[in-house]
Amino acid sequence: MATKKSVQRQGFKTGEYIVYPSHGVGQITGIEEQEVAGLSLELFVINFEQDKLTLRVPLAKVKTVGMRKLADEETVEKALSTVTGRARVKRTMWSRRAQEYEAKINSGDLISISEVVRDLFRSDDQPEQSYSERQLFEAAIDRMSREIAAVNRISLTEAVKLIQKNLAKSPRRGAKSDETGEEAAA
Repeated sequence: MATKKSVQRQGFKTGEYIVYPSHGVGQITGIEEQEVAGLSLELFVINFEQDKLTLRVPLAKVKTVGMRKLADEETVEKALSTVTGRARVKRTMWSRRAQEYEAKINSGDLISISEVVRDLFRSDDQPEQSYSERQLFEAAIDRMSREIAAVNRISLTEAVKLIQKNLAKSPRRGAKSDETGEEAAA
């Protein structure tokens, strides 16, 4: 692998970590040419190690699928401060909110994902989450921690701890309960 030189196309180069919206953080392992339906296509080969998945994305489709570079450190800081905010849970039916959360998670936008983490987090002294809430929360925290780990060059475990530390700073998660009682209905 050390003998391979880095190849660059459309601002992305081999060996670089990227975010693919519906799968999260992956690494470009190569650029290859394949013939599909009589057409010759140049493809990014992206490896998602955690999911044991290899994806081939045509160079022409990079913009339309939303593939992007990792967030910068400033965006990571903004995402971490987002999770310390008060949860903004809409008073709509769960199925509608679940669709919105799913869309935010699959958008690949770190700030949107951090909003889902913030809104679905439950501390130990709060009522338990439903199965679907837990699934969405786990998916969101997984995507967020993978990107933070890649940007900050830390382990996935350290990234999760960093997010949890910031979640603990949130106003509604302290020993005192909300004086207005608004959170009880959520």
